[in-house]
Amino acid sequence: MAARKAPHLMTLADLSSTQIHRVIAHSFHLKRISLPWLAPQTRLENGKMSNQRLRMPSQSLFNKTVALLFSKRSTRTRLAAETAASLLGGRALFLGKDDIQIGVNESVRDSARVIGGMCEGIFARVGDHSEIEELARYSPVPVLNALSSLWHPTQVLADLLTLTENAYLFDSSLRSRANKDAYSTKHKQLDELRPLTIAYVGDCANVLNDMLVMYPRLGHKVRVGAPENPKYRPPKAVWDRVVELGCDKGIFMTADPREAVHGADVVITDTWISMGQEAEKEQRLKDFEGYQVTEKLCKEGGANADWKFMHCLPRKQEEVDDEVFYGPRSLVFEESDNRKWTIMAVFDLLFGKWDLVGRKQEAKA
Repeated sequence: MAARKAPHLMTLADLSSTQIHRVIAHSFHLKRISLPWLAPQTRLENGKMSNQRLRMPSQSLFNKTVALLFSKRSTRTRLAAETAASLLGGRALFLGKDDIQIGVNESVRDSARVIGGMCEGIFARVGDHSEIEELARYSPVPVLNALSSLWHPTQVLADLLTLTENAYLFDSSLRSRANKDAYSTKHKQLDELRPLTIAYVGDCANVLNDMLVMYPRLGHKVRVGAPENPKYRPPKAVWDRVVELGCDKGIFMTADPREAVHGADVVITDTWISMGQEAEKEQRLKDFEGYQVTEKLCKEGGANADWKFMHCLPRKQEEVDDEVFYGPRSLVFEESDNRKWTIMAVFDLLFGKWDLVGRKQEAKA
């Protein structure tokens, strides 16, 4: 019997809408059963400890190691990966660009085989997307994209989990959830998220790219405000996937940030100056003048009265002002926390079980 080929995840374009919903549901499940374990232990009236009857999260990474192959700095992604691996019973081994031989004295091909021979998964944060594609081509174990020049799937999964947990904010019929029951361990399933209008204002980078191939397939509309300069718009490789999936029908693009936020339920932005673009800072700040997310911009543009704000972080002042970023509209820190739970879900399904797609669906393919 031939050895099964390792599955990989480069972008959410690789998953069906059903598979994306499955990951979100699994993220919420793992979050719900893990949080009580992370709470302070207390002694109950019967003398037993509060965690004595708790259900353990999946231990699919027991005695297994996930290699964190990071060629760029990271806060949320690294923290999420290391803490998630631990909860799954495994270990995350951080391998920075100065720690190993890859790209210096050893080829990517050889490094992929060596790392995959000792670890059970590779979570790679790279520069050009071709780097992670080459890793996946030669790795004997699953490779997950932690960020590349084109895609950032784990970030957008965390965004979707955050919006779904907060479904009551966008649907008056769910306002009874306003007491935050949706986050409690007593609430066993997520509410259905109604179709939203999601506005993205700023540079069309990797986060937006995964938004474009995911949200329209889930019934949401995406409105993008970005300068007309081609370098600020989705590259051909991304747009080809957008069209292939039929997502272009749910996307509106404009150079006017006010037009972009019209009717928006959610307004999202990202950094205008990504790592490696520091030399372009002066020109980029000039090109994005007027794109800062503010109450004034969204009111003038006609965003919905109860619009919410999201940002993948780290945030810079020019992208969004303090009133919005730290105000009641902001979901940014819930979004940040959820990086842990969506990464944990993907680690469990991809690295621990090799079942990200779902074996029943895989058998039908």
